[in-house]
Parts: sequence; C-alpha cells; structure tokens
Amino acid sequence: MTVADAPRRDADELARPAGPTGPDNDEAAILDAYSTAVSAVAESLSPSVASLRVTRSMGGWSAGGVGSGVVFTPDGFAVTSAHVVAGTDRGTATFTDGSEREFRVIGRDPLTDLAVLRVTDGDLHPAPLGDAARLRVGQLVVAIGNPLGFAGTVTAGVVSALGRSLATRDGRMSRLVENVIQTDAALNPGNSGGALADSRGRVVGINTAVAGIGLGLAVPIDANARRILAALMHDGRVRRAFLGIVGGSRPLPPRLATELGRRQALEVVQLLDRSPAGAGGVRPGDLILDLDGQPVEGVGDLQRLLDGDAVGRRLGVRVARGTQLVELGVTPVELS
Repeated sequence: MTVADAPRRDADELARPAGPTGPDNDEAAILDAYSTAVSAVAESLSPSVASLRVTRSMGGWSAGGVGSGVVFTPDGFAVTSAHVVAGTDRGTATFTDGSEREFRVIGRDPLTDLAVLRVTDGDLHPAPLGDAARLRVGQLVVAIGNPLGFAGTVTAGVVSALGRSLATRDGRMSRLVENVIQTDAALNPGNSGGALADSRGRVVGINTAVAGIGLGLAVPIDANARRILAALMHDGRVRRAFLGIVGGSRPLPPRLATELGRRQALEVVQLLDRSPAGAGGVRPGDLILDLDGQPVEGVGDLQRLLDGDAVGRRLGVRVARGTQLVELGVTPVELS
C-alpha cells in the first residue's frame, strides 16, 4: 500500500493523545495525583520560603553566604538552619514575588542547627507547621528552597528513613540531633534552612545537610523543635543542663534486662573535669538506668531530660555498678 492509498485520518483523531484507555489508565491517574499533590504544596508554600543572603566577617575579610528560610508567623518570624546564619546577625531575605526585605537574627541553637529570624515589613505568608512524629517511611515529601542560588526550587521524593542522628557542634561541645528525617528529595547547597513539607503543605522538617546523592537530611519539626523555636523567639537562646558525662548505649546484663523490662542503659565512659555527675558520685563504668525517675537507654534520652528546667535542681539517678543498683543524686549546671 502506498502513502497515497493509506486511510485518511481526520483532525480530531490526530489530536487525540495516544495511550492506553480503560483500567490500564490507573497508572496515569496515580501519576496525575502525585503531580497534583506536589503542585498544590509548591503553590501554597513557596511564598513562605525566602532566599537568604548574609555577609560574615572572617579574620578581617568579608564572606558571603546563602541559604533558605521559612516564615512561620504572620509578624515575620522565620526559621532557618543555624549554620546558615553563623557569624552574622542580619541579612536580606528575597521572596518568590521578587520582594526583598531585611532580617535580623533573633537567636540560634547550633546544637540542633535551628535559628529564628525576624523579617521586617511587608505582607508575609506564614507556613503551617506540621508534626514529624506522624511521618512514615515511604511518605511523599516536598522540599522547597534555593539550591545553588535558584530561588523557589521545588523537588519531591519520599521519606527514606526515620530516626537518623545528626552530629552537631558548638565550640568544643558536640551533640546528636535525634530523629532526623532522611529523604531522597534532591537537596543541594543553598537548600539549608528551607522547608521539607508533607503532601498537605505542612512543614515537617528544616533541610540541613546533603549527605550524598539522593540522601538529604532534615531536622524534624516536632514537639522538641517547637520548644526550641519558642525559646529562641522569647529568649534568643536555649537553656540546657549539663552533667559532664561522655558515654554510649550498652546492653544490660540479661538478669537486669529482664527485671527492668528493657535491654539497654547509658554506659559512663568518661567524666569531664569537675563535672556535676562526678560530684554526685557517678563513676566511669556505671550504667545509668534512670534520671529523675525517667528511663535512660542512650545519649538521646539523657539529652532530652537535661533541659533548662533541670538546671540547679537535684535529680535522682539510679545506676548499675557491677552487680549492685546504686541510688545517687546529681545537680546539673547550665551549659555555657
């Protein structure tokens, strides 16, 4: 059959998109639902995410830095990563509508890599804060930020893992940020401080680190993060108690594990000089079982219990020392 002999096709037939019909269209419908969800999050949340530019003084030299920030109150409070605004107290925030506003740093907490800014002037669009404690592995998440200087960039992926830990440092003091969110949503330099949102446009994390291709980390927005943000807004800093213990999780002896109904405790590997724990009778090699009546199975449990309310207050501590259970009392000081 020649071309001339081929059946003629009308314009309507040619205009119809090719592809499967009927039940096989389910896959296309799912893809469309995915696209709709990501687009809706981008539309609602992008006006709340700013591109941040800062200037730092370093040994007599000035150096520029970039990152992202998320407005979360109508009067201009915004959250970002502490490392984005390290070494500076002010900068410029640029929004997706092209408006540019000054901001000042209200407070930063390097030990959780969170900071609070106050953006001046203008009609701002606060982002709703969600709860990372409700996330599930495999759940859709959307990242919005300003990677490599490209403002308002949207990427999407899933929650790859939960319960990761992120090491942070403030001077000589180090700490583990717990329950960090791992995602495969593409993150690049400049995303730090930007939003990680769920499919309903609620901010569940603040992007903080790129650990590798397809491996990004975000500090969770949960009950602990909300307390930190409130403290930074009110006081400009976060008060923490300090015992001077260096340690790690260790399995309990089988008999003790059965008796207590748990498998781990915090082993005291080292006591810092003139530590409150040492003054209270804690020794290297002790297994800390409870502090102030709350179970301790690792460093994260101890960190959660040593909040500002514990400063200067005598706390009961129960330790396993050899085959004995020993009751002690310690009085934490404020971490400076």
